[in-house]
Amino acid sequence: MQLILSAGVILVIVLWGLVSPASLGAVFDLALATLTRNFGWFYLWVVLALVVMALLLAFGRYGSLKLGAEDDEPEFSIGAWFAMLFAAGMGIGLVFWGVAEPISHYATPPPGIEAGTPAAANAAMRYSFFHWGLHPWAVYSIVALAIAFFQFRRGSVALVSSATEALPWRAVQRCSMLFNVLAVIATAFGVAASLGIGALQINSGLNAVFGLPVGPAAQVGIIAVTTALFLGSAVTGVTRGIKWLSSINLVIAGLLALTIFVVGPTVAIIDTFTNTLGSYLSEFIRMSLRMTPFRENTWVGGWTVFYWAWWISWSPFVGLFIARVSRGRTIREFVIGTVLAPTLAVFVWFSVFGGTALHLEIWQGAPIAEAVEADVSTALFAMFDALPLGTLMSVVATGLVLVFFVTSGDSATLVLGMMSTGGNPNPSARVKVVWGVLVAAIATSLLLTGGVQAVQTATIVFALPFTFVILLMAVSLWRGVREDWNEEQRQEKLLRRRLREIAAKEALE
Repeated sequence: MQLILSAGVILVIVLWGLVSPASLGAVFDLALATLTRNFGWFYLWVVLALVVMALLLAFGRYGSLKLGAEDDEPEFSIGAWFAMLFAAGMGIGLVFWGVAEPISHYATPPPGIEAGTPAAANAAMRYSFFHWGLHPWAVYSIVALAIAFFQFRRGSVALVSSATEALPWRAVQRCSMLFNVLAVIATAFGVAASLGIGALQINSGLNAVFGLPVGPAAQVGIIAVTTALFLGSAVTGVTRGIKWLSSINLVIAGLLALTIFVVGPTVAIIDTFTNTLGSYLSEFIRMSLRMTPFRENTWVGGWTVFYWAWWISWSPFVGLFIARVSRGRTIREFVIGTVLAPTLAVFVWFSVFGGTALHLEIWQGAPIAEAVEADVSTALFAMFDALPLGTLMSVVATGLVLVFFVTSGDSATLVLGMMSTGGNPNPSARVKVVWGVLVAAIATSLLLTGGVQAVQTATIVFALPFTFVILLMAVSLWRGVREDWNEEQRQEKLLRRRLREIAAKEALE
């Protein structure tokens, strides 16, 4: 039933986009503007609360609880596990925005800062850290942890609705199907938007290196080829295709960042990381709760609120996938691996790419800001043009986006297959193929009708109702963790008392 409902909603929106893309875009743009204007404060408070909750779970008394039985061991090594969660969580986005976002903030900074100044450059890096750091990973982590906790400790199926089972309210239980439908819709449109973005950047990369024309025909061909690749990976399963591709991804990304670090402005990159980390930590609370009630400015709504809604819309997909590969981890290990470690990696990434781009723009007059204004997808390649080995790095970066495209696609088909088969952790190859083709068709149809922006906006609109679902999942998780921890403490006390009784009895004998 939930498969029919979710697929029906998706089909209606896709047909609407094909028949009248301008109308679809206008409706969702209006909805987005209304949501960001009236509920921006809500997104800020919820996401900050999730950050606090993640840190309390990691470093509080509940951190020792294991996601599974006491003798369960992790299915994947630390390296493979981190590679998979990182590739699923932010892969294409980091490559796409690593240069484009800092340069965008430099040219159009937060309110109160003059564009093109040192203050604008510092704010550009600080907000890039902020938008991609602790907050988004905390959203993913809490959703994933809630699903994994009830799946591996309580024997529930791998569904979003299962993560609310510790709540005693009957009304919540009656809405379980709605929760799962919202998760499927958000995942399908979020992934379709990501595939559209990936196709645009791959097209720009092939244009920069080989002169391939930029246009819908090339982008549809890219989607077709990459869909075939990620379906081939998906049908081989998590332990082979997704695991190996994600690991390859991480190595390529690391080598590309290392190359830029060596051939680029090395000292400036280190200085950028150091300075931005300090300002990020000192401004953390202010940025987390920043609104602009006394000035007419859409910057916070267009960036921070937009991002928070975007991460929320992606959380069912990323959360279910991370939960699928995390059995046997303790809560402390899980949160460190899904929040702190990737946040540090993101900070290094933006320092290398964003710091280099800003240095080239400010000190060498490289026209990167001009490229971003003309076409955001060309920002990375504009930076490479100003560096040694630029052509080689453009080839590697295009390949990196391609592999991230594949890993996002195959992990998405796995998650959609799980959600549409009642939480089956290993859906059949046929189910994965159906979802892979459907998501690719959504991306293609909306790309042809100029509606990639509309489908991105649609995912943000669907994020508001799912934000309430996340709050229910968080409350349910906290109740469940507390209950299990209290039960473990009770069992340990009984065991200690029993051992003391045995010792006393043996002493008397």
